Formats: sequence, structure tokens, C-alpha cells
Amino acid sequence: MRKLLYNVVILLSAIQMTHAANNPFFGKFKTPFETPPFDKIKTEHYEPAFDEAIKRMDKEVKEIADNPHLATFENTVVALERSGEMLTTVSSVFFNVLSAEANDEMMEISQRVSPKLSEVSNNIYLNDKLFNRIQSIYERKSQLNLSTEDAMLLEDTYQSFKKRGATLNKEDKERYRQLSTELSLLTLQFDQNTLKDENRYEMLLTNENDLSGLPESTREAAAAFAKEKGKKGWLVNLSAPSYVPFMRYSDRRDLREKLYRANMSVGNKGDEFDNREIIKKIVNIRLEIARLMGHKNYAEYVLEHKMAKTPANVYNLLNQLLNAYKPVAINEYNMVQGIAMGMEKQNIAVMPWDWSYYSEKLKNILFDVNDEMTRPYFELNNVKKGVFGLATQLYGITFKENKKIPVYHPEVDAYEVYDADGKFLSILYTDFFPREGKQSGAWMNNVKSQYKDKNGKDSRPQVIIVMNFTRPTETKPSLLTFDEVETFLHEFGHSLHGMLAQGSYASLSGTSVYQDFVELPSQIMENWLTEKEFLDQIAVHYLTGEKIPQELVQKLVDASNFNAGYLCCRQLSFGLLDMAWHTLEQPFDGDVAAFEKKAWAPTVIVPEVPEALMGTSFGHIFSGGYAAGYYGYKWAEVLDADAFSVFKSKGIFNKEVAKSFRDNILSKGGTEDPAVLYKRFRGQEPTIDALLIRNGIK
Repeated sequence: MRKLLYNVVILLSAIQMTHAANNPFFGKFKTPFETPPFDKIKTEHYEPAFDEAIKRMDKEVKEIADNPHLATFENTVVALERSGEMLTTVSSVFFNVLSAEANDEMMEISQRVSPKLSEVSNNIYLNDKLFNRIQSIYERKSQLNLSTEDAMLLEDTYQSFKKRGATLNKEDKERYRQLSTELSLLTLQFDQNTLKDENRYEMLLTNENDLSGLPESTREAAAAFAKEKGKKGWLVNLSAPSYVPFMRYSDRRDLREKLYRANMSVGNKGDEFDNREIIKKIVNIRLEIARLMGHKNYAEYVLEHKMAKTPANVYNLLNQLLNAYKPVAINEYNMVQGIAMGMEKQNIAVMPWDWSYYSEKLKNILFDVNDEMTRPYFELNNVKKGVFGLATQLYGITFKENKKIPVYHPEVDAYEVYDADGKFLSILYTDFFPREGKQSGAWMNNVKSQYKDKNGKDSRPQVIIVMNFTRPTETKPSLLTFDEVETFLHEFGHSLHGMLAQGSYASLSGTSVYQDFVELPSQIMENWLTEKEFLDQIAVHYLTGEKIPQELVQKLVDASNFNAGYLCCRQLSFGLLDMAWHTLEQPFDGDVAAFEKKAWAPTVIVPEVPEALMGTSFGHIFSGGYAAGYYGYKWAEVLDADAFSVFKSKGIFNKEVAKSFRDNILSKGGTEDPAVLYKRFRGQEPTIDALLIRNGIK
């Protein structure tokens, strides 16, 4: 019997070893630059890899906490920073793929893995032995002679423990464990409900009359989409390359209304994908967590460690901007209303599904420019060369495609990135087109962050930018709208922040900065798109090779502030909604739609539709990490306008200014307080003046 049991144990061990040997996560990646072997990673590899990685992490943390020697910065803070290497790798690969190439099986795995990851986090931050060691170091910090970066790591580590419950009593710690685990599952469910609800909506058009007003490029894309789905006619859905041009150009007001209502009912249909009850649970859990930590509301709890510091400072900025921009927005609405009444020969109210359509007509009258005029000059591959080329002009970096680097989808490209001196900087992945299973919107992520290992060797980052651009068709390459080129520049700015990082610790590297600072490197890149010198370089006709005509460049520049007031108020509405949810001081059990309407009422320009609801698909704040942080886009916009004014004054390709921005902002990550970094670059505190001037408000 003993021999039989022994043989079974040996057999099971052999099976486990075989599984481990076949699982790419169980060893070093044998790929160029140790990039993830996406071609070898199978869905069934993730859960065993997570389980093993969690075991290793638990063991490493226990060794740090149980270390019998005096707690030091190196044996505790740095050791903790460097722990969990396998878990970081598995999580990074899994969640990047989940966002860009999800399927039902991946979603199910995420539901099972999420509580485990919450438990790992809680086991670290609620570990009394570990926190006692960190606290003892923190109390001696003035005696340790730490570098600026080391001091920031210690501060960040200590504050992270406090923020995640380390100072709570035993009963409250247990409650925090329950709440954080439940919250992680709810945010994941919100995200997946949104994706599934968006993906299931399609509007099939079978009559040519339904296409009235649509440009050829939009018709061709809709026909290609229908063909791909095995249907006859033209197919429109809620992805940006499909939704945006239809709302902008379609003469069919009834179809625009239908599509708008579909978009504004995502997560709000009373079925299995409804997010309203999930929103209530999320905000109430966040409030309870904030109260556990001694704060009145979740915004107060979150903002403590951001540039804004307090809800009052956030509201001060939002209200300043609202006072400056709303009168302009009202005037813009009245102008659009006027053009609508003139076109329709009757007194109609411009509704949300009319705004893009009639404002586009007004834009054509005022500036004689539209996307269909500029698309031929914004062919994706050429735009990519231009965007990469801008980074070369500013920072001296170059890009070399490497087709041997494995990717998770055939449409993804991988590039080696080198510094001006030929030194390897990073891997950059690009993923441009919408597809089923891919989240909407655009984002940048790290596949691997930059850091220095225990021997001081610089481990360079691997960065991914993901977008949802207009697809090529059977007759045309991918021709981008002006907004899509702007989005490319935005996400590329984030990637520069990651790729140019020069720190010692991954948790302070690249985009690991205060949330209201992280949008500065991305948003500043958008400024170049309305500069003649840059447009002249990037915009080339895809058929003739001719540069964009200077008169068209001037029209784009002249039109750059079109509807600036309306667009600002729209962003402010999202910021006010976010703050309203997260400054609640009592649990919420009311009507989600009524709450939303009241929260953003001060910003409303276009008449509202009572049943339309934006919050049920507002992933930024309910699943994307921007809770009590959406204001950061406007906060950073003030910074980017102020920072770009330096380039404007000294030359938009000025290498001296670019070097200062790289050295003081891009390469520093979170190694110093962002207010200090910004002032070092700018030489003074930022003001909203540059933004008002740029938008023609002042």
C-alpha cells in the first residue's frame, strides 16, 4: 500500500513538473529581449501560473516579515519592492490580453483570479509583522541618509500600507479584506458587462436611403463590417470608428437618435448586463473603506496622495474652468441651433443626437474643413512614421520593427526602441484596430516596467499602446480622422513616459506617478498636431505622395478651437459626476439616473434625454482606476498648455526644451513630488492662463 501511494505521489509530481515545463511562465522567456512568448502562451496556462506565482510571492513576503535581523531599508523596503516577480509578469500579460483580446474563458478566469489577487494584496498590507518593520524604518528615516528616490520609495511604501488598512484594528482589518475583495469583483463585473453589452449591439442598414449623408469611407467600412459578419448591407455598431462618423454625417435624424439611445443605454437595460446596482454597491463599498480609514468620503481618502490633495481644490479648478468656458459653450450651442433651424426651415431643438451633425455643418461653413478632406493625408503607416519621427526630433530616439517578437494578435506590431547613442531603450507594441473582445477606447499599459535589478543592471521596459482606429477596407488603407491622429499622439505620449524611464524601482518608474500628473506627458503631445511645422511633416496624401496643402493646414489650425467651450463643459460634466459619486457621505440607494442628472446639471448645454445614462458605461471611474480622479484630465490640461508654452516660445522642436522635459518629467517617473518636478522644468507654478489663451477664451 505504501509503495502504491509512493508511486502515485511520484506520478502526480511528474505530471505537475510536465505541466510546469510546458507552461512558459515557469521559466525565463526565451524570446528577443525576454518579451512574453504570446505565441506559446495558452489560455490554460494562466491559472496554474497565477497559483504558482502567488505561492512564491507569499513565501517571499513571509521571509521578509520573519527576518530576525534589524529591519533596514534594503532588507525590508527594497526586498518587498523586488518580490513577486513572477506574479507581476503573469498579471501583466494576462490583463493586457484580457483588455485587448478577451473571450468568455478569459473572463471566467479573471473572475476566479481576482479574489486571489485581492487576498495577496491584503496578506501583504495587513501583515502586522511586515508593517512593524516598515514603520520602524520610517520612524528612523531622518537618520538613514537616503537618496531622494529611496526616500520616495520609503514614503510611498509606508503610505500605501496605511492607505490599505495597516493601522486598523483586527476587526476593521477583516472588514477591509471583505470589502476590497468584493470591490475587485464588482469593478471587473462592471467592465465585462459593458463590453458584452456594447458588443451585442448592431444596426444593420439594407436600404441605400439609410446611408444618406455618409461619406464613401464610412459606407465602405460599414459594408466591410457587414460582410465580415456574414450579412448583406451595411453594419454600424458602437465602436468609435463606426459610431462617431455616423453621428457626424448621417442625414437620417431617426437613425442618429436610435444609435445615440443605444450608446446611452449600455449597462442600463434591466437585464443581466445592467450596471446600476453594481454602481450602487461600488460607491457604497468605497465609502465604507474611506470611513474605515478615517475619512468622510472616498474622494478625501483618494486625493490625499494626489497633486490636488483635497476635494475643495478639485472643485475650485472645475468651477474656475466652468465659469470661463460655459458662456462660450452656450454661444456655440446657439450658433449650432441657428444652422439647424436654417437647414430644416423650422424651429427644432438641437438634441444630443444632432450635435455632431449640425456642428459639423457649421464647421464646414466657418472653416471649410472636415475629416473627409483630411483623411487622405492621414494614412496610418505614414502617421506612425510621423509620430515616431517627432520623438526622434525631440529626444533622438529611433524605432526598428522586429517581426520575431511574438504578439498576441496578428494585427499587433512590435518595435525595438533605441536612444540617440544607440543604447536599447524599450520594446513598443502597437495595436490599432477594433475587434470583438477588445475594450473600446484607447490606452497605454506596461507589459514590463523599467527598474534596476539587485546588481544595478538596468532592466528596460516593454510598453503597449492600444487604440480603436478606422480599419482599412478592400480599396483603401487605414485613413485616420484628425481626432484619431490626436488619440495616437496622446497614447504615444504615455508610452514615452514609460519608455524613457530611468529609475531604480518599478513602482516609481514611468507612468507610476500621481494620477493627476500622469496625463501631462500624453496631453502635451497633442499640441503638435495643430502646429503647421509638424502637420507639414506628418500629412502626406496616400495616393499622390503630395504634402498637405498649406491652406488646408491653416484651416485645421483655425478650426482647432471649434467648440472648445462645449468640449470643455463635456469633460467637466464627467469630472463633476465622478466627484459627486465619491464625495457621498452616506450610503446611496437612490435612482442612479436622477443622481447623474443632478450631478452634472451645471455643465449641461444640449437638452438632456431623461432615459439616457452615461454612468453605467463610465469605465474610467467604476472599473478603470480613475475614481475621484477624472478631474485629472483637466488638471493635466492646465499643465500641458503651460508646459507647451515653453516650446512655443523657444521652438516646437527645440532640443534644449525637449531635453529639459525629458530629464525633469519623462525620465523621473514618480521618484520625486510632481509639483517639484514640474516647477524644475517650468521655473514657476502653473496657471490656467496658457490654457485659456490656447483655447481662445482669453
